[in-house]
Amino acid sequence: MDQRVKIEQVFPEAYKGMIGLVTALSKINLTPIQKELIKIRASQINGCSYCLDMHTRDALKYGETQQRLFVLSAWRETDLFTEEEKALLALIEEVTLIHQKGVTDETYKGAEKFFRAETIAQIIMAIVLINAWNRIAISTHMPIPR
Repeated sequence: MDQRVKIEQVFPEAYKGMIGLVTALSKINLTPIQKELIKIRASQINGCSYCLDMHTRDALKYGETQQRLFVLSAWRETDLFTEEEKALLALIEEVTLIHQKGVTDETYKGAEKFFRAETIAQIIMAIVLINAWNRIAISTHMPIPR
């Protein structure tokens, strides 16, 4: 696939806005692994190869295991993830697939068991951001670096 428009070059103001959100979210109250789980799970759902390549590599650098990455899309079927991570993953899925049923009360209350309101807001914004990056990468055919 040929790469399409390079948004950072032709619409730099908007791209700078995205980078501003990246900067704000770099300081959130999550571990590096939790941040990468957000990016990877949303990217799996959206089918974004560019982001999957980038964020699985990053997760491995932060100490994530290959085994957990291999089964991430089936997280409900394994005990490799903590209850806190499962609450996070449920929220990731429902925000990413917001058109299906919104964010259910069950999922939101599950997140409240582990995260304060400020952290839930940060998580939602992190999910929104990776979904935006996925859409940019997919629609512009961003190539995976070789």
